[in-house]
Parts: sequence; structure tokens; C-alpha cells
Amino acid sequence: MTAVLLLPLVLPFLAPVLGRRTLDRLAPATALWVLTASALALAGACVAALGALVLLGLLKLPALAAFGELVHPLRTPSDFVVVPAASAATGVLALGVLSLVRSAFRQTRAYRTARTQAGRRPAAGDLCVVESPHPDAYALPGRPHRIVVTTAMLRSLGPAEREALFAHERAHNRAGHHYFLVVAELAAHCHPALRRVREIIRLAAERDADEAAATAVGDRRLLATAIARAALACHASPSDRPGFAPAATTGPVAQRVAALLGPAVRRPRAARTIAFLLVVCTVLSVGAGTAGVLDFHHKVEVAQGEEAP
Repeated sequence: MTAVLLLPLVLPFLAPVLGRRTLDRLAPATALWVLTASALALAGACVAALGALVLLGLLKLPALAAFGELVHPLRTPSDFVVVPAASAATGVLALGVLSLVRSAFRQTRAYRTARTQAGRRPAAGDLCVVESPHPDAYALPGRPHRIVVTTAMLRSLGPAEREALFAHERAHNRAGHHYFLVVAELAAHCHPALRRVREIIRLAAERDADEAAATAVGDRRLLATAIARAALACHASPSDRPGFAPAATTGPVAQRVAALLGPAVRRPRAARTIAFLLVVCTVLSVGAGTAGVLDFHHKVEVAQGEEAP
């Protein structure tokens, strides 16, 4: 059963391909939920499998086995597989935790700076204008929600385009897209393949906000123009916004503009098939991780003399 623990480490490599196709074929809001739930489940299964592999290796050592109140060290089919796998899993977990902690500190600092900056400026409703030579606009989560826009961005857009841009950012705050982005960021530090899924989730959030804003504005072409002009204005401009603060200028803007201007393409049968494959991949990963952890628990109880082999 030790080999089963490798499945949650391999299956996430299928997620980026399936995730991209899921976003192409499902409504953005539905795809966002499916992708985020799958990323979270795949990340959890991966961490559980890595943790079980680490403990399998550690409890084979007599000193640690005695510390864990084991009658004898864990018995596994082959030390030539378990020990290297446990060593590799330890390194991967350590790197993942380190990168997650660094990202958390960086994002927290950026968020506090953004909230402080927004709090110092008078707000017109949920809109906060910041004096800056760099064009930028984003949805800032928190209580209360804010739409932060710089003076340089306001100068880059016409009145109607500004309202379209604000509608996009308000759609982010209404839908709570920052929660999805936080989950995607967390999952990205659990498995390298989930970093690509994080970008797909970001795109899904932007596409969902695009559609909601297009409905609110009532003019898809105007919204597409506003997003394109805002993205061009932000090109190569520095931004201090937190990574989980969504913005209309992020992601593949050309693809989003094409989706707003092009005809709606619906392929329900293909959509169901692709979504089903992604769910199957996720379920297999979670099932394999659960089976591996239960097998590890059984080995520990055997080593403690509580169960027969």
C-alpha cells in the first residue's frame, strides 16, 4: 500500500490540462468553483501523502520508534524505496512550508499597506482614489470592501470606461473572489503542478467578473475596451497590491477581451465530460491518499502491538 501514496503526488500533473479545458467549456462561475475545490482537494491529498511518507521513514528508526511507543520499528516491504521516498518527501514538505510562510508574510504586508493607504484617502462610497503616477486599479477585500484606483488610471480612461472598470472590480468584491485566490495560492505551495492551476483559477475569477460586469454595464464592447485600455496603461507599471486582490488588468487580457467580443460557444456534452474527468482525477487522488494514510495507521498499530499484522 506504500506505493498508493505516490498517486496523490502524480495525479495533480493532470490538473492543469483538465483545468484549462474545464474553464473553456463551463460558465466562468461554475468553473471557478470546480477548479478551486479540485485544487484544494488535490493539495490536501498531496500533503497527506507526503506526511505519511515522512512518518514511514522516521518510524523505521529505532530511536524514533521508541519515542512513538512502538514495540518495534515500522516494517515495510522495501527500505530501498521507503527511505529515499521519505527523504525526498521531507525536503519537498520543508520547501513548501518555507515558500508558503514567505508568501504569507509578503501578502500580509502588502495587504496591510494597501488597507492603510486606502484608509488615509477619502472614499466616495466604495471607491478610493490614490494619488500615484502609476496606473492601477483593483478590488481590495476587507471591511469595508474598497475599489482602489490611482489618479494615473483615471486619466487613462474615459468616463464610461471608468464606470465599466469599476463594475468589474465591484463584481470581484461581490463574488468574494479573494477567497478563491487565497485557496489557489495555498494549493500552489503544496504541489508544483498546482501553480499552473492557480493561474487558471485567477483567469476564471477574471472571466466571472467580466461576465458580471458586462451584465451590469449592458455593453460588452465597452467593457472589453475599458479592460484593454487599462491593461495597456498598467503595462510595465509597478503594483503593490496583494496577490489575492483581483484586478481587471491581470491574466491573459487578450483572451478575455476575445471572450467578451466573440459569440458564446456552448458544448454541454464536452463540458460535462471534461469536468467529470477533473473530478475523477481529484477523487482518485483523495482516495489514494486516504487509503495510504489508513494503511500507515494500521502499520503503526501493528508496531505498537495493538493489532495483529
